[in-house]
Amino acid sequence: MPAAPITTPGTLPAGSSTSRRLGRFELRQLLGKSSRTMVWLAHDPAAGADRYLTLPRRQPTDAAALEAWLRGARHAARLSHPQLLPIVDVGVEERWPFLAGPALAGLTLEAHLAGGELPSPAQAAQWLCDVLQGLAFVHEAGLAHGDVGGYSVLIDPQGRALLLPGADASASQAAAAGGSALAVDPDALRSQRDAGARDLQACGLLLHRLLAGQPALDEADPPTALARLDREIVRLGWTTPQPVPDALRAIANRATEREPQRRYLGSRSLQRALQGWLDAQAAGGDGVLGLLLDRLHSVGHLPALPGLLARVSTVVAMEQQRIDEMAELIIQDPALAFELLRQVNAAQFAAHAAGGVTTVRRAVQLFGVQGLRPVANGLRPWPGALSASNADALAASMREARVAAHVARTLCPADMDGEEAFLLALLQSLGTLLVRYHFPEEAEQIHRLVDPEPGGARGMSESAAACAVIGMELDALAMAVARHWGFDETVLHAMRRVSLEAPVRAPDHRSDTLRLLASAAVEAAAAMASREARGGGGAAALARVSQRYARALVLGQNELLNAVQQAQRSVDAALRPLDAAA
Repeated sequence: MPAAPITTPGTLPAGSSTSRRLGRFELRQLLGKSSRTMVWLAHDPAAGADRYLTLPRRQPTDAAALEAWLRGARHAARLSHPQLLPIVDVGVEERWPFLAGPALAGLTLEAHLAGGELPSPAQAAQWLCDVLQGLAFVHEAGLAHGDVGGYSVLIDPQGRALLLPGADASASQAAAAGGSALAVDPDALRSQRDAGARDLQACGLLLHRLLAGQPALDEADPPTALARLDREIVRLGWTTPQPVPDALRAIANRATEREPQRRYLGSRSLQRALQGWLDAQAAGGDGVLGLLLDRLHSVGHLPALPGLLARVSTVVAMEQQRIDEMAELIIQDPALAFELLRQVNAAQFAAHAAGGVTTVRRAVQLFGVQGLRPVANGLRPWPGALSASNADALAASMREARVAAHVARTLCPADMDGEEAFLLALLQSLGTLLVRYHFPEEAEQIHRLVDPEPGGARGMSESAAACAVIGMELDALAMAVARHWGFDETVLHAMRRVSLEAPVRAPDHRSDTLRLLASAAVEAAAAMASREARGGGGAAALARVSQRYARALVLGQNELLNAVQQAQRSVDAALRPLDAAA
């Protein structure tokens, strides 16, 4: 008796237990399907075991197409990763190519959702992280999955997500082109990149569905939704079944972004963003924050600017001079200033510094001039492990942070400590500097989202861009590090920048005034470094900052402009250029 055909879309509904055969396999249950792929639970009498079978929805058109499909499938079968279901067999039955994997315990994600079991936002993010780890491994092998969806993700009894093999022939073309997983033909490489980008967008659609409780665009078939994604806008609504935190919402929306330049660069970028958000929720773990804290122990926070040892020698030689002059030399190097504050706020100095040390002057008094040498010797020389281009980007960010610090000190009222305002402005730039040094690729993504190319999509706020790229705001990252360093809660409050989306209110006390001064200075420095300013619109950008803070700080536009110009001159004159010999 001939085998029953399985070509028509409505052969069996998912969950049906009706039995039919495909060659040696007894097809027991259709677990899920799309317009490209179907996944079956089958029994293999030859192996005496159940298998998950992944097949294309349509047979390859000819022998060449079948061979290309099989070649890509065999490459995929060589991959081994904890988040990938292993492939134990690749073959053809009745002209149907298939991939077979062990039938592990668990339910497909599709079955979870069909049962009304909607995951929490944290669980959804964790499942996507698991899937993306496996998918990144596939992409790095020169392959693509081709059909990521709820039917191709298995949730095991431990709650981990595994990615079932894909069976889309077009996704295997790049690897099949040269008989190698590493395609060398430019057209094949382009096809491979496009297929990987589609996989990533499919993950975005899957995340959207998990958070929204329904498919994006009301389209249940992921390949069809993907085809519409380039011309239709997909945004996570505000009426979701469960509240979705803003940072996770930003990640989900970027993952389904219509504009190519705003999308994630790869599977690992999206995985790091989700893991960073999870890490921020748990205040630890292996995400961006956990990785950063590990790196702080191994490579330090920032590299010292060139000429550090010469400046420290100068300070030591000034032992009989005014301590203000020593502090002025030290605070010109953010790395040295941060390290001094970090060490002086450690436990052994707590008894001498109730409320925390917030000035370099006080730190020098506690350390002693001779104590500066071991502090400086613990810093990495410029530019650390950065490449030349990334070092230039960090240098530009450091210059911007130092301009902001000088502006804050210039604007500081006479009855307040100018050095404290200076250091708070530096601390308000700490998150930007840390990401620039430790995660340069992510920093560049954030920069491009905030300050896009002319004619591109409208720029995002820095907080939204950071959430979309690393899963947490730069201020939150900086405050976590500052808390790790032992900074006082008063300092932590003052180093949080005023939100660009919130109105500026008059300060209630001294620390609020210092916070507003630092925020105004940071915004002014950013305005003068923006693409708008480089195009001749610096005055207009600065006027907006002045107007925003005018009432709260009694600040005039000319006053801010003069402060910025003076700060730029001071910064350029304070240290030798970064390309000078140390």
